[in-house]
Amino acid sequence: MTAAPVFQKTPSLPVRPSRRGRAARGLGLSAVVALAAALRFANLSALGYANHYYTAGVVSMLQAWRNFYFVAAEPGGAVSIDKPPVGLWLQAISAHYLGISGFAMVLPEIICGLLAVVVVYQLVRRRYGTGPGLLAALALALTPIVVATDRNNTIDSSLILVLLLAAWAFSKATETARLRWLLLGAGLVGVGFNIKMLQAYLPLPAFFALYWLGADLKRPRKLLHLGLATALLLAVSLAWVISVDLTPASQRPFVGSSPDNSELSLALGYNGLERLTGMGGSLVGLGQRLFGGGRLGSAPQLALGPFLGPDGRGPGQIVSPPGAGRGPGAPSQAGPLGPPPLAGGPPQAANVNGRLARGGGAFPGTGRPGLGRLFMAPLNKEASWLLPFALGALALLGVRGARRPWRSGLGEPLSGRHQTAVVWGGWLLTGAAFFSVAGFFHEYYLSMLAAPTAVLMAVGVAELWQLRAVRPWAALGLLLAAAAVTLWFQTGTATEYIGWTPWLAAPVAVGLAGAALLALATAAARLRVLALAGTVSVAASLLVTPGVWSGLTTAYAAANQSLPAAYSGAATNPPNGGGLQVNAELLAFLQANTQGQKYLLAVPSSMQGADYVIATGRPVLYLGGFMGRDRVIEGAGLARLVAKGDLRYIYWQTAAAGGGGRGMNNPTQSSVSAWVVANCTPVRGFEAATRNSGAPDGTGQAQGGRPGGAGGLRVSLFDCGAR
Repeated sequence: MTAAPVFQKTPSLPVRPSRRGRAARGLGLSAVVALAAALRFANLSALGYANHYYTAGVVSMLQAWRNFYFVAAEPGGAVSIDKPPVGLWLQAISAHYLGISGFAMVLPEIICGLLAVVVVYQLVRRRYGTGPGLLAALALALTPIVVATDRNNTIDSSLILVLLLAAWAFSKATETARLRWLLLGAGLVGVGFNIKMLQAYLPLPAFFALYWLGADLKRPRKLLHLGLATALLLAVSLAWVISVDLTPASQRPFVGSSPDNSELSLALGYNGLERLTGMGGSLVGLGQRLFGGGRLGSAPQLALGPFLGPDGRGPGQIVSPPGAGRGPGAPSQAGPLGPPPLAGGPPQAANVNGRLARGGGAFPGTGRPGLGRLFMAPLNKEASWLLPFALGALALLGVRGARRPWRSGLGEPLSGRHQTAVVWGGWLLTGAAFFSVAGFFHEYYLSMLAAPTAVLMAVGVAELWQLRAVRPWAALGLLLAAAAVTLWFQTGTATEYIGWTPWLAAPVAVGLAGAALLALATAAARLRVLALAGTVSVAASLLVTPGVWSGLTTAYAAANQSLPAAYSGAATNPPNGGGLQVNAELLAFLQANTQGQKYLLAVPSSMQGADYVIATGRPVLYLGGFMGRDRVIEGAGLARLVAKGDLRYIYWQTAAAGGGGRGMNNPTQSSVSAWVVANCTPVRGFEAATRNSGAPDGTGQAQGGRPGGAGGLRVSLFDCGAR
């Protein structure tokens, strides 16, 4: 049965479904949501406090309204988190009622992820009916990177929900040609900007193109409407940014990861252009590296790990709650679903069949920039499982429908099919193009591609089912070809990480059974039930491997505690990453000797301080912000804090370990080093080795392969109040 178009000027009155039909529809959606919830709530304890940088920020935000509004990274309010506030506000509200815990941190993102599944179902059902809607919802629920991201407090799940709601609003605006729906969509994208800044604008070209090409209005009126929507978008997007920048610097935290203490600079730089060019890169450099080879972007600055002893473990180390996290890649044991990968490298840069996964980006976990990046390790395991089928579906939408689909600019609005292609294909292609060349992002950013991929996969199945009524053999051939290519890609991706294992034959067997049923039904011409069973089987075969991979992502969740990613092939979790890594003797010493003082201590960056904030709830001064790059405070500022009695102890560099190590402090912090050397005294017994890692909680592989190895640094606790 052909459903009414999803985008139409005057929607026809829907036929009221029977009570049995409503019950079946509700049961199907409930089953999909229940499966999604099971994957997202299982094994949460292994994640500990999830991303400790954000969790420490929530601890800070609950201590003062100033910290809450400006999203201070630590209770002292010296520097802010390098993200806008909305997603973090949700986590703070959750923690206010549930207390500081890993569960409270990830609960808002899990809820947003489950709601996104429901919204995708509704968006597809409006055009193609209940079955395709359930298929799209299930595909989204089983996408491995979405499962990993929904279970983390890195706020992408809340952004995706807001953008899906914006897609609904832009669709309503296109159907009705009503300005209010267009303004609602623009406002929602503006809210998304206040979750992750310019990342929220990735689907915006598709949204605007949908209204321009699909709304049944004269071009001058559409242009006026889009102008008003743009004005509202910018107003909502920049309201908080401008309010922060207009606040005197002395009355708010330093804007973390910005070059000049400005939220606008943060949005355009670190959270904007640098995501494309790489940290410290340029558009010219991007072009040179894309077409001339070489490494994209600059490496992250060396960061210190937790305050460990020379052997890599601090005396009396606190490990709570239990779990494992983003530690160095260790030899794994054979897992239940396949052989282990070769050891070596952290999970985000896993060795794949003996070779480091086609590195060359600014981060080893994102591979080399290029058109095939999303189809090659290590990114192919994240959101690309259904991408071949989705791209085929997009091509099918482009050729079906009206013969002259691109004349909307001349007064003919696009057909429903082509509007579907514009909004979901535009979102997917824009995002895929960006992530294919971008130099600075993490794997979990690819969750942005999951919703349009899931929608297009379900739409492709529905379109081929409709095509079957007029061209049955063509529909059969296209469905089987797209499914075969997708299964081949899925099987190849899985075997790259775990080798061949028997369960990989299951999706192929299900697909072949579906193909046989479809061939028989097509030859008989009247066996519609058989054709439906075959189509369902083929569609189900495409979800088996990503579904299993999502289960593995949940089972080995602690391997991507701080920066979520899909299962990397490691069959064991690295020890202890999920809990706090705090030197118990150091903590006891500091607590005993800093009573009445504002700061517990000062550290080079959040990498070393976040766990101490979570453990104590006390201010810890991040001298260099998130990664040690920020000009949070200079030597003169430290002198004032010490003179006031607000600060006594500082953890800072003493010497290279093993010779030749590069300094942890950037040039802007040279005054800090000079002041510490001139005015502070080392405290014996708390020397530590560095560990080189970009994880916000500092866990990761030691520089040179072991704590304190060649090229690493020695750091020590300095007493700046003893003189």
